[in-house]
Amino acid sequence: MMNKCLKIAILAVVPCLIAAQSTQAQNQEILVSDKSVVCLAKNMYYESRNQGIAGQLAVSAVVLNRVNDNKFPDTICEVVKQGPTRSSWKDPKIKIPVKHRCQFSWYCDGRSDNPKNKELYETYLNLAESILLNEVPFLDITDGATFYHADYVLPAWAKQKTKTTEIEDHIFYRWEQL
Repeated sequence: MMNKCLKIAILAVVPCLIAAQSTQAQNQEILVSDKSVVCLAKNMYYESRNQGIAGQLAVSAVVLNRVNDNKFPDTICEVVKQGPTRSSWKDPKIKIPVKHRCQFSWYCDGRSDNPKNKELYETYLNLAESILLNEVPFLDITDGATFYHADYVLPAWAKQKTKTTEIEDHIFYRWEQL
């Protein structure tokens, strides 16, 4: 993926990226897979595209916090796609996510996972790549959250977690270490 200037205003927190990649960024590119960038970008797109940059970064922080927590999968794509699966009726070797049972609802809602707003999605691809290559300062504004939900619902699990913050229409939580 090509590194471009971000097309969204980030309130002077993130500088506009220079198109030419540094040697350090080129070396880091080996460690950051295109799949990870796509998974993080799609999660931002579907979970927070109606939010400001704080909401988008908070949703991304939850994914990254989960990757770093041994209670969750070890990669960005595994975290984003986490949930129960079933065998396909066409080919039992193919596993399909169980509808409405994933950690991130967009992944198993039965709708296409191809973003309709290509320009906005491209922005998220650039932002995800910049975050994963450490080209922009990334501060976890969720205080270590590994869960969130919309403010108009109250899932049963929320009572068992520690609330860390509210950002736009999401409420963020974390497990306390025992």
